[in-house]
Amino acid sequence: MAEILTTAGLISLFTLTCLEIILGIDNIIFISIVANKLPPHQRDKARNVGIILALVVRILLLLGITWIIGLQEPIFSISFFETIHVDPDFSGRDLILLGGGLFLMAKSIAEIHDKIEGHEEKTTKVFTASMAKTIFQIVIIDIVFSFDSILTAVGLVKNVTIMITAVIISLSIMLFAAKSIGDFVERHPTLKMLALSFLVLIGFLLVIEGFGEHVPKGYIYFAMAFAFIVELLNMKTRKNTIKQELLQGAEVEEKN
Repeated sequence: MAEILTTAGLISLFTLTCLEIILGIDNIIFISIVANKLPPHQRDKARNVGIILALVVRILLLLGITWIIGLQEPIFSISFFETIHVDPDFSGRDLILLGGGLFLMAKSIAEIHDKIEGHEEKTTKVFTASMAKTIFQIVIIDIVFSFDSILTAVGLVKNVTIMITAVIISLSIMLFAAKSIGDFVERHPTLKMLALSFLVLIGFLLVIEGFGEHVPKGYIYFAMAFAFIVELLNMKTRKNTIKQELLQGAEVEEKN
C-alpha cells in the first residue's frame, strides 16, 4: 500500500484507472443494451450484478496473473494460415478472443435485427426467463473484455495492488454511471443502433486479434467518440427542428 502513496504510484494509479474506464466503455454499453431488454424493475439489478461480476472476474484474473501470461503460449498450430500470411499458432487467449468476438458479433447483430424488425418481448414469463440468460451473457462478455483490460494493466504497471485498486475505482465509477448510460441509450433509438454497430466492430476486432493480428484500439475509440459527437449534433438538430415546427404551428393557429 505504501507504494501507491508515492508520486510514481499515484501517477500509475491515475493513468491505469483512466485506461480501465476507456477500455470498459464497450463493456458498459453491452451490459446496458442487454439489461434494457428486461422489465424496468429488473434492469438496475442486472446492470449492477453485471458490473460487480466484472469486478470479481478482473480481480481473480489479476491474482492469477501468471496463469493469464501462460495463456499467451501457443497450444496448437494450423499450417494453412501460414500460407495466407496469418499467424498459424493459437493460444488459450486467442481462443477466448475468437469465441468472445464471435459471440459479441452474433449477439449485437441479433439485437440490430430485432430492432429493425420490431420484435419485442411482451410477456412477463419471457422476461423472467431471460434474467438468468442476461446475467450469463454479461458474465461471458465480462471475461472476454477482462483479458484486454488485464493485459493492458500488466503492460503498464507491475504492482498488483495498484492494478486491483485501479480496477475497483474504475468499475465503481462505471457502477455509478451505468444507469444513466443505459437510460440515455434507451431513450435514443439511433444512438442505440450506433452503439450496437460499434459492438459488432469490436467483436470483429476481437476475432482479428484471435488470429494474431493486432489493431490499435485508439483508432476505434476515436471513431466511436467522433460518431457519438456527430449523433449528439444530429439529436440537437432534430430537437431544434421539432421546436421550430411547433412554434410555426402555434403561429398558424393564432393567425387562424
